[in-house]
Amino acid sequence: MDTRNRSILFKGLVVDLEQMEVKIGSKGWHVFQIVRHPGGVGVLPLHRDGTVTLIRQLRPAMDRKLLEIPAGRLGPGEDPAACGGRELAEETGLAAGRLEPLGVLYSSPGVFDEKIHLFLATDLVQNDPTPEHYEDIETVRIPLDEALRMAAEGEINDGKTVLALFRASRKKI
Repeated sequence: MDTRNRSILFKGLVVDLEQMEVKIGSKGWHVFQIVRHPGGVGVLPLHRDGTVTLIRQLRPAMDRKLLEIPAGRLGPGEDPAACGGRELAEETGLAAGRLEPLGVLYSSPGVFDEKIHLFLATDLVQNDPTPEHYEDIETVRIPLDEALRMAAEGEINDGKTVLALFRASRKKI
């Protein structure tokens, strides 16, 4: 990709905003602004009885609580599976005996470079959660089929959660 005139317009706590000109084939040079994000991980915990543990937490950008899979931001150089295990334990208290990759999600590739690594967690053991000091998280355990219905009918509308549920349902579990 040919770029020029790259500059950081904003440097934030979680994201940066970069502006650049990009050459689009014979269409010439065009200005793009990209939100730079370190990436993240989402984990779908699947229990032996066919239930999944989701979390409900406030999302200020949406001005409401959403039902989601446990997830978090990658630290610099952090292995996605290690991040997934850490976030799962912090938010739900669950420890996974097995984390199986479910692929990646590009949340909004027109403007974000965020890449979310998805995992299916099995062989679960319950411990005490240790959420961040600013997190107010409620865990919700429901049958996988019910979560899939909720996603299909728009009751669950977080992209990473919908995709993780769909991908997990396609596996032989």
